[in-house]
Amino acid sequence: MVSIQKCGVIGVGFVGATSAFTLATSGLFSEITLVDMNQKKAEGEAADINHGISFVRPCRVHAGSYADLAECGLIVIAAGANQKPGETRVELLGRNQAIMQSIIGEIMAVNRHAILLIVSNPVDVLTYMVQKISGLPAGRVIGSGTVLDTSRLKYLLGQHLSVDMRNVHAFIIGEHGDSELAVWSSANISGVDLADYCRITGKDYSFGAMQRIYENVRDAAYSIIEGKGATYYGIGMAVRRIAEAIVRDEHSVLPVSSLISGHYGVDGLCLGLPSVVGRSGVESVLDIPLSPDELSQLQSSAIKLKSLITELES
Repeated sequence: MVSIQKCGVIGVGFVGATSAFTLATSGLFSEITLVDMNQKKAEGEAADINHGISFVRPCRVHAGSYADLAECGLIVIAAGANQKPGETRVELLGRNQAIMQSIIGEIMAVNRHAILLIVSNPVDVLTYMVQKISGLPAGRVIGSGTVLDTSRLKYLLGQHLSVDMRNVHAFIIGEHGDSELAVWSSANISGVDLADYCRITGKDYSFGAMQRIYENVRDAAYSIIEGKGATYYGIGMAVRRIAEAIVRDEHSVLPVSSLISGHYGVDGLCLGLPSVVGRSGVESVLDIPLSPDELSQLQSSAIKLKSLITELES
């Protein structure tokens, strides 16, 4: 029998190790198992995290094998190949598809009841792959989607408006990538429409100002990678937030990625949309109001993802 207090993390590179750290210090889990092809790396990461556990709620972190994931209620997948020089995105996806087939085969052999949280990129396509390979219900195969992108938007809007980012309510939806879009039409500051808030406070709500914020969100990873080589703290905190919604059965609305069936005219692929997340995973996908332009952008994002999937499967 699986326990939601037990978690597995597969792949302990920058993202996987940081996710393991945020989960171990969250107080959500009693046990976390790290699985990696490099056993020594997994053992080292487990030891490093364990040495600070006395400062937080008790949690046993250990390196293990796939067999040790049998009782995990949540399994985070952060493994995958990095793009080689000159390699196309489809070629990279082909290699990652083979990796995912191997990983999912190992998981399904010992545990068919866990919720799978995919963090590896390109997350939407890999989430689709994992759902198809595993055959699990759509709600139990979740990609991190645009949860981090949405947090970036809240942060930058908060900076622009000189307001607590926790009072900013807005979404980035679609692909976690270049075709993602900001839903400006429903953005608000504690219930006050964004345009009205800017008018009241004298802040710039011009197209140029909002476009610059959106572009900074969209291109954030490129900028961070240029500066430090990789991004992992933000996504590590996003993983913790999604795990919290699941473990605590919060029914929180988060723009995770899951298999979409008919929402906004999109069908048969995974992309980030506001979804109710609780103990059973994605409980429902919400059709929030979109302007005609936003709907067009979302459908264009879906077409881009669909073309990748079609090319990969052909």
